[in-house]
Amino acid sequence: MTAVRTQPFPQLMGVEILSAEPTRVTAQMVVRPDLCTTGNILHGGAIMAFADGLGGLAAFLNLPAGASTTTVESKTNFFAAAREGETVTAETTPLHVGRRTSVWQTRISRADGKLVALVTQTQLVL
Repeated sequence: MTAVRTQPFPQLMGVEILSAEPTRVTAQMVVRPDLCTTGNILHGGAIMAFADGLGGLAAFLNLPAGASTTTVESKTNFFAAAREGETVTAETTPLHVGRRTSVWQTRISRADGKLVALVTQTQLVL
């Protein structure tokens, strides 16, 4: 998928897209040492960047021909830690898809099912 290949930052982070449809994007990422903070825990910024890339991809899949998108707002709630070596999985689904904006919710979970973070972001159609 071209949209995935044109996002170098998620590639740098090791994001693997599992599925990408207009109403659902799923991906996973291994928690590497270079993505961690003190105590070998996944950094909050890495969590937010993971979700942002997926929300942008989901928005892209819903764009009219010739349009592009950008994030204009993002909010993250953190619930549990993800430790180095674990794989986190994300699922992005739409809360709203309109002509000028779309709003996406990304749930990031550990392999044991524990919710790590919930991210809500708004994408502007350009």
